[in-house]
Amino acid sequence: MKKIFPVAVVLLFSLSGLSQSTRIAASKVLKESFPEAAGFDPNRLTRIDKVLQEYVDKKWVAGGSAIVVHNGSIVYYKAFGYDDIDIKKPEKKDAIFRIASQTKAITSVAIMMLYEQGKFLLDDPVSSYIPEYKNPRVLDKFNEKDTTYTTVPAKREITIRDLLTHTSGIGYAQIGTKTANAIYYKNGISSGIGVGNILLADKMKKLGSLPLFHQPGEKWTYGLNTDLLGYLVEVVSGMSLSDFFQKNIFEPLGMKDTYFYLPKNKYDRLATIYTEDSTYHVIKTKKNFDLNGTVYVDYPATQGTYFSGGGGLSSTAYDYAIFMQMLLNGGEYNGKRILSRNSINLMTQNQIGDLRRGDDTFGLGFGITTERGASKTPVSAGTYDWGGAFSSSYWIDPKEKIVAQLFLNQFPNSHNEIHKKFKVLVYQALK
Repeated sequence: MKKIFPVAVVLLFSLSGLSQSTRIAASKVLKESFPEAAGFDPNRLTRIDKVLQEYVDKKWVAGGSAIVVHNGSIVYYKAFGYDDIDIKKPEKKDAIFRIASQTKAITSVAIMMLYEQGKFLLDDPVSSYIPEYKNPRVLDKFNEKDTTYTTVPAKREITIRDLLTHTSGIGYAQIGTKTANAIYYKNGISSGIGVGNILLADKMKKLGSLPLFHQPGEKWTYGLNTDLLGYLVEVVSGMSLSDFFQKNIFEPLGMKDTYFYLPKNKYDRLATIYTEDSTYHVIKTKKNFDLNGTVYVDYPATQGTYFSGGGGLSSTAYDYAIFMQMLLNGGEYNGKRILSRNSINLMTQNQIGDLRRGDDTFGLGFGITTERGASKTPVSAGTYDWGGAFSSSYWIDPKEKIVAQLFLNQFPNSHNEIHKKFKVLVYQALK
């Protein structure tokens, strides 16, 4: 026993130290620090500048904003390129970007907050809260000529967990399969980005009458699941999704630049949106553009009523880094707890079993890097991530205590490999 006791004491103090370190990080506000003090080589960090500037010089991207945080300290936070390439107006690091599907992580957190309040269980049928999803049906045959179709009964109801994992069988409008695009277009269902003054409730109820594209739980299909989760937040909380976010996430965390629709005094900070010409060089968009349906380019510098939990938010690199740091801290930031660490653990482990997304898997709202996936990239196994349609990406690496974000504002982007290069550049500078 005497030989074991010292080991137990060492282990006890070790665990105590880790716990204290986590508490310190959770009580800190993100601030810029000297890279050396935060475990990064400042000279090697300049390689990020060179590569991002190369993409601007080659007119592959117009500009953007990037941030890297290590152990709760900002080691890199810069803008690059131009907000207006015609007049060479520089991009600013506090520019507000359309974050599209990066909204999904925030909606997923909102769902888990309600789950923690005992409002529902994750394996509850969605129809228990939204009756339009009772007795779902699955697409059987589809006629491309007239968009008619036949269906068969679903083997079971879709659950809240199915929505969080994108295994419900719901497809995506505008950016989904040819069949999904056709059925949803015919029924007035959109991706929810820049769609004008329509109501989430109306569209999500309509979605419940349309067929699933596979049996629930049998495949991973990226779809409007998180928009439906946003409506579930509204139904269960009695608040609009926008109000729920502001009261329960943005205000407690100090996220001051994240909105569905910007206040007028912030219109001038909205990053200009770009597209490509036939030679894949970046050009300004026209007033509106086609994403298999009209998207209003002024969005979100407008007034609106549609709150897309799957893609409607805009934010800054700093604001989104706050949100990511909260997750890395186990659900707490600046002394404010948003979720329990157990819920974060639940969200960031494999929730789709043997189903696969290439080498990786999926949790509750996040892509998860597996050991196999980590063998091909610099990030650690267990890293969770996602991105947005306007060429943005983020990741959270619990092992290395890194959160990072690269925002562009461009659709499409044929040089999307910039995001993979950004990851390499971040990790090569880590001491």
